[in-house]
Amino acid sequence: MPMAASKAFSSRRLLHFIALLVISGIASADPYPVNPRIDIEHYRFDISLSDANDVIDVQATIDVSLLDPSLRQFELDLVQRSAARGDRGMTVSSVTSGGAPLRYAHREDRLLIEVPSAATAGGRISVELRYAGTPDDGLVIGTNKHGDRTFFSDNWPDKARHWLATVDHIADKATSEFVVRAPSRLQVVSNGLQIERTNLDSAVTLTHWRQSVPVSPWLFVVAATEFAVQRVDTFDHKTIETWVYRQDRDAGFHDFAVPTKDALAFYTSYVGNFEYEKLANIQSNSVSGGMEASSAILYGEDAVTGERSRRWQSVIVHEIAHQWFGNSVTEKSWDDVWLSEGFATYFTYLYFEHAKGHEEFARYLMEARDSAIEFAAENPEYRIVHENLQDMAEVTTGQTYNKGAWILHMLRTRIGDDRWWRGIRNYYRKYRNATASTDDFRREMEWACGCDLQQYFNYWLRTGSRVILDGGWHYEADANRAHIALKRSGHSAGSPDMTLQAAVYYADTPVPDIVSIPLDERGGSITIDARSKPTSIMLDPNTRLLAAWTFAERSPAERSPAERSP
Repeated sequence: MPMAASKAFSSRRLLHFIALLVISGIASADPYPVNPRIDIEHYRFDISLSDANDVIDVQATIDVSLLDPSLRQFELDLVQRSAARGDRGMTVSSVTSGGAPLRYAHREDRLLIEVPSAATAGGRISVELRYAGTPDDGLVIGTNKHGDRTFFSDNWPDKARHWLATVDHIADKATSEFVVRAPSRLQVVSNGLQIERTNLDSAVTLTHWRQSVPVSPWLFVVAATEFAVQRVDTFDHKTIETWVYRQDRDAGFHDFAVPTKDALAFYTSYVGNFEYEKLANIQSNSVSGGMEASSAILYGEDAVTGERSRRWQSVIVHEIAHQWFGNSVTEKSWDDVWLSEGFATYFTYLYFEHAKGHEEFARYLMEARDSAIEFAAENPEYRIVHENLQDMAEVTTGQTYNKGAWILHMLRTRIGDDRWWRGIRNYYRKYRNATASTDDFRREMEWACGCDLQQYFNYWLRTGSRVILDGGWHYEADANRAHIALKRSGHSAGSPDMTLQAAVYYADTPVPDIVSIPLDERGGSITIDARSKPTSIMLDPNTRLLAAWTFAERSPAERSPAERSP
């Protein structure tokens, strides 16, 4: 265990210090133990990058508010150098405060730091760290598809600790600065505003970025390579920027020019203000799709095609939506990750409804429904809201995105557009630049609709909820009426009552009659007056319910008992 201080610990004090380290979090069942006794207010990372090797040298200054008068030490996450990682990881060489050395212990990737004796509860201390090493993860150092050397962060969901000394918890938000010394041929981009870019000598350039809005550590970003950089436009007096590999300048500038500004305007108009100092779209080799780092979004290097494809346009809009949901309003724990991914997915659909019309919106919904139904068939017990998730590889699945989006859509149809948007705007206003839970969101929507949504949220988010229907319809000519009957299977216990629409088509008009079928845990049926035999009956014509069904006209011999009774 690396140790350093103004004086070496005695054996007794060392054992006591290690015991405190274990008690204070390492043995916790929660892989992301929240420390309510401190609040990190600001990070400043001075980082040196080199072409000679993959070692980074870091000077970190961390401003900490002390909330507990009895606090004698606090912890930071920092992955340490080890033989098991091929000698990758960080080695701490000093910890000081106001120039005075502080005792510390670095064990099991946690850095325990002594609180200065003069510190007081409610006070604020500034701690300076010096460490260096080759990152095992979190900062990807290598070459891009053109063979150029690159440095790109990849902190999601818990990998900032591999190169940044932080409280690496999704709920711990702080403002930040990155001061990066790098070979002068590289351009460096990070969160927030660029404060300085100075050629220190012929070989090294210093670039300083500062973000004044607090975010979680997984949203910190550093990207450095030989970029082509374009200031595309402004929105609300903030720049919209494109950073792509120099070889992809023309294609990249074309791809990212739209729809960034229009998406920013849409979300601002319908949800609330865009919080960050700029919006940069950045080509990267550290992600495969998109990564929504605040104000500096990373996209896989294959995103740049010059074609503005539907897929990549969707990714751009999705990552921009995250600037509101996931970045500004952040879930309190990874168990509630649908508050990021389900929201960003559904708000992507809403943007394309605004930009391209309802048919495009419905197309996205039907694609998501097909994927969600297929996933549920293979994973019938899967729940959207986890409980104390232990394996970070399971933070998200396709269901988090697709079913999460549908849960928002069905909630909107359940309580109505006006109430839904009122709840969304109030939720954002109340929790912006802070954290929220699923129950926090539920309470805001209950306020907006004046209704109880506990059963709805429990069923759709906390069970393996599925709606599977089998049924049909038949026409009674002598009575001029049609019967629709549906039997329900799948996970229906605890289901809230819901309504399924059906479109009834007649030969004399292309416009169908829309009827509603109440559904409970067993299913539902309805008898309607019909002016003639329908040419067809189609379920869910307006794409309002996440369900799978088999449904057709049935002859008397084919009808189930449920279909034989009115």
